[in-house]
Amino acid sequence: MELNTGFRKGLLCLMFMQPLAAFAGDAPNRLPEFIRGTVQMHTYDGLTDDLLTAGLGKSGLAGAAPVPVNALAPTASELRRIAIYNNYRALVPTDEGNGYGYFFGPNVDANGVPGAGEGLIAGVEYLAYAGNESGRANVTLMVQIPDSFDPDNPCIVTAPSSGSRGIYGAIGTAGEWGLKHGCAVAYTDKGTGTGAHNLATDRVTAIDGTWEEANLLRKDSQFTARVGDGKRAAFDAAFPNRYAFKHAHSEQNPEEDWGLNVLQSIRFAFYVLNEEFAEPQNKHWKRQRITPENTLVIASSVSNGGGASVRAAEMDRWGLIDGVAVSEPNVNPQPRAFAIVQGNGAPFVDHSRSLFDYTTLINVYQGCASAAPGNLTAPFNFAPSPAACTSLHEKGLLSAQDPSGQANEAQQIINAYGWSTEQNIVQPSHWFLNVAQSIAMTYANAYGKQSVLDNLCDYSLGATDGTGKPMALDPAAEAKLFGTSNGIPPTAGVNLINNAAVGGALENRASTSASSGRADQNLDGALCLRALATGVDPVTGEKLRGNARSVHRQILNSIERIRASGDLRGRPAVFVTGRNDAILPINHTSRAYVGLNQLVEGGSSGLRYYEITNAHHLDALNSLAGLRERFVPLHHYLFEALDLMYAHLRNGTPLPPSQVVHTVPRGAGAPALSAANVPDIAPAPFAADLVTFDGQTLYVPE
Repeated sequence: MELNTGFRKGLLCLMFMQPLAAFAGDAPNRLPEFIRGTVQMHTYDGLTDDLLTAGLGKSGLAGAAPVPVNALAPTASELRRIAIYNNYRALVPTDEGNGYGYFFGPNVDANGVPGAGEGLIAGVEYLAYAGNESGRANVTLMVQIPDSFDPDNPCIVTAPSSGSRGIYGAIGTAGEWGLKHGCAVAYTDKGTGTGAHNLATDRVTAIDGTWEEANLLRKDSQFTARVGDGKRAAFDAAFPNRYAFKHAHSEQNPEEDWGLNVLQSIRFAFYVLNEEFAEPQNKHWKRQRITPENTLVIASSVSNGGGASVRAAEMDRWGLIDGVAVSEPNVNPQPRAFAIVQGNGAPFVDHSRSLFDYTTLINVYQGCASAAPGNLTAPFNFAPSPAACTSLHEKGLLSAQDPSGQANEAQQIINAYGWSTEQNIVQPSHWFLNVAQSIAMTYANAYGKQSVLDNLCDYSLGATDGTGKPMALDPAAEAKLFGTSNGIPPTAGVNLINNAAVGGALENRASTSASSGRADQNLDGALCLRALATGVDPVTGEKLRGNARSVHRQILNSIERIRASGDLRGRPAVFVTGRNDAILPINHTSRAYVGLNQLVEGGSSGLRYYEITNAHHLDALNSLAGLRERFVPLHHYLFEALDLMYAHLRNGTPLPPSQVVHTVPRGAGAPALSAANVPDIAPAPFAADLVTFDGQTLYVPE
């Protein structure tokens, strides 16, 4: 949220001080001060509809996508079902070969035992906005309370959305685990979400995903771009059929408040739990029954959601959170002087770079690196760009003379920047899926607090036709955008567009760069984003000037405000991370955070780090040929991490020491995943598997 200094200080004061009084003694149960607008509540019977699967059950989640009755006007209930279906499948592999239905899935109970049922979970769901009265910073909060919740033994699990996803973005990860364990689950979309604004029609989405005219929905929209009618009309005339998206174009730095949003979701959970279970004192108020003192709270989720929970634990000065269990967290640790050594490799000291830094680097070089001889057989390497190699060489950014040498050099530059060689086999598929391209563009706008009108680095967002030219998005596709979008285009038919392409605006990867006259997948745009990260023109080496320099400075300021301190205040915490992560390189994220935490907390640290071999960031891809043979689901280890943390907090069971867990790929033919493929995190691992820190170096075994 972008708040003026006085408002932000006031909000932080309320967040850090009021809870101490709000949960003291016989305090009445009051709606938290940050809740804005109406609190919605829906009950699900666990037969026709439910909290976890929206009535689809195990079989439905693994089957065909749900279809609304009226494709042009899906109901809120239909949009919810579509959102749960797509968000679950985006993070959890739903084919049986990857463990679905056996190791995890709606039918697998809290003890890990699969059953024959569909796994529907009855309960209530509360939904509300957090933010100020302006409506500019609407953050969605949701609390799900399963019927199995025990008010005499209460627990809460946080589930901030992964990536830029909407409110159901962690439904299949922390959400599923929490619901099965009888815990209330506290969700937030972290101010990113799937809020979209059609600038041509001036229509936006409500909290339930239904569309309405912006001037009618007003402050109750998920997101409305801050543009007047005149400027919007002029923009539409110059760039027709474009969209603004909340994460990219809110002109805020939502990531700065991700930790705060998680804490707000916890406080909202306490409020609704007491509304459900506290005894009324009279017709006006209820005395609180469920408080931080008698409730177990685990901060969890994956990727951006995991990072949000980590930041919440760092911010939590009054004990709302008891423990942390996250997977592949997006953390940007404060840089500190120590080395990272994997096996017998050379010490790596240039760690702790920001997401925007390392992503804009790979965004420049990966199209060329995908053409390296060693990468040509990588799974789903459908977008290598020898043309990008040629353009990079002409600009002096690669010195090799032949295409093969240029591609190898590009790969070496990527790995020298801290991306592990283990991710090389995965990255070409991510390049084909526009992962680096979408992250670089979105975060440049978010950190730079840019308006959609700015067309930063000549990027815009919109649907494109078969030739790559901008067009209006199909109305039926737009109608269900809340349920199908991941919040960070390209998504659900909305693509990245290069407005500066030779011959006119064109889909990003199909475009011809003006500087080279070559179809090099918009290298011009990638170099522009890279310049905003480094402050210098990558080609000339000259420092940025004018507006570009101002945007660069704003980006650096925003990044400083999201840096993690490494101070978990002694709380027990578990990180699980895949060694082959090709989105959040482990030398700049999990490994770097572990080293920082050891320097900050030393012997009082409660953090345990489990690095999983043969695992990467996007488990859902493991159902595809070429990936299913090589990789195991990291999701399995998130649930194990949560089990370990729950046992530790409930029963005092010691957390296993930090270690590398050596998994076994399924191999040729990809037989169904078995326990032999995914060994448990060892309570007493071999010394050769221990991850250790000696005060100067973090040692990670091969």
